[in-house]
Amino acid sequence: MHTQKRTMLWVNVLGGTAVLASYAHGFLTHPQTSGALWGGVPDWLRPLYTLSMLLAAAGYLLFTWFLHFRVDPGQVRIAGRFGFGCINALYALVLIPSALWMPLTFLVIDGWTGTLWFAIRAVLAMVGLGSLGMLAALLTLTPRRPKMPYCLAVVGALAFCVQTAVLDACVWPAFFPLPR
Repeated sequence: MHTQKRTMLWVNVLGGTAVLASYAHGFLTHPQTSGALWGGVPDWLRPLYTLSMLLAAAGYLLFTWFLHFRVDPGQVRIAGRFGFGCINALYALVLIPSALWMPLTFLVIDGWTGTLWFAIRAVLAMVGLGSLGMLAALLTLTPRRPKMPYCLAVVGALAFCVQTAVLDACVWPAFFPLPR
């Protein structure tokens, strides 16, 4: 296996485990306040969020599958300048802050200061930027074959961006009040 793909695998295994562990820890230590994670997101918007989360997860799997199984790290160019290492950096930019979101949010719910409120927004912005970067990387990737898996990867990255860059980084913070 190519070194860059091995790195991608490890970033996803370690980062994905950290994200899932942060969620498990949050729900296990705060079962009575897990509903507070919604902040003030209106009830009518929550089903859209839930659908988007499922589509984003499926999208993540699609573009990750494509990058792992259909892209040759030795041949790939992103924006005509960058190699496969850019992909690994984008995965890290998505996964590391994602693992921080839930612990920070529960600290705010538990009554911590507004400084953490800004930290939550920063980690959500980083995830959103990482997902937009991944979409841009896919859109500027060469070579782009096979065509159908490539198209599915782009659609998957787009679904991931809707969740992370729009709903999580822009909409959710508008409904999550600054602690007093």
